Amino acid sequence: MFKGIIPPAITPFRDDFSVDEGSYAEVVEYMIAGGVHAIIVSGTTGENYALSAEERVRQFHYAKDVINGRVPLICGVNDMTTQGACDFARAAREAGADGLLVAAPPYSLPTERELAAHCLMIDRAADLPIMLYNYPGRTGVTMGSDFLARVGQRDNFRYIKEASGDINRVHLITREFPHIELSCGAEDQALEFFVWGATSWVTPMANFFAEETVHFYDTCVRDQDFEKARRMMMALLPLTTLIEGGGKFAQSVKYAVELQGLPAGPVRPPMRALKKEFKREMREVFETAKTSLRAIMADQKQSEEVAHVRLVEQG
Repeated sequence: MFKGIIPPAITPFRDDFSVDEGSYAEVVEYMIAGGVHAIIVSGTTGENYALSAEERVRQFHYAKDVINGRVPLICGVNDMTTQGACDFARAAREAGADGLLVAAPPYSLPTERELAAHCLMIDRAADLPIMLYNYPGRTGVTMGSDFLARVGQRDNFRYIKEASGDINRVHLITREFPHIELSCGAEDQALEFFVWGATSWVTPMANFFAEETVHFYDTCVRDQDFEKARRMMMALLPLTTLIEGGGKFAQSVKYAVELQGLPAGPVRPPMRALKKEFKREMREVFETAKTSLRAIMADQKQSEEVAHVRLVEQG
């Protein structure tokens, strides 16, 4: 169900930091028009840590209304406590979610057995397909082999977004847990993930490069053209470095959304706005990446048109 390009949507705010639902709808429409295959709400990219519980639940509902069944809706239900996560899971189900995004609760550092119990309780609370989210850089714990063996016995645990940055995890999941579909959660490793059989890429870049990331997915999965995919990834790498390595993740994604001509608004505290110097650098990198990607995509379109003409002439 959850295959392809799956953006975790940003949450646009007004200048007074209130949620701007109209702008949210505009970004969602852009992503769907660009061909994304599903959308995640209330994830890290959506600044879920800065939203109240009421705002998160309301987001489940208005996201469902905007998407209106055109692509699957995946709701992030992460919380500091198991009870809180279960409450969000039930709220997501009631809102009409197609699945859940589940990470380890931050700060508490559960063991693998404790983490498995946490996730199994969320599963029982909502009984929806679950995409696990392994991001030890933010949660402090890894979804290891013991954990995956325990939860993998349940049919709802069908996917894992792997964001550790450790390529050995890709090998481990592919080899030992083939029944759990692999999703790329490391921006600079998307090519490697697809070479190893990943079925999706959860990428914040689809908030502003929707058509481009979908084209990359098709190049890897449909066409198996990894030479072209490598060219596209080379064009993206300077941008992924700024977004993930600059310590300004949410701000960088929102600024890129604005560069694409879409509304994003500020980030909520404790995050702060980007400095002018960083914006200047990012603008240059963004435009270079966009130009390069468009040129690569145009080359393929021209090649396809030439091939079609030859087929017609031969026929």
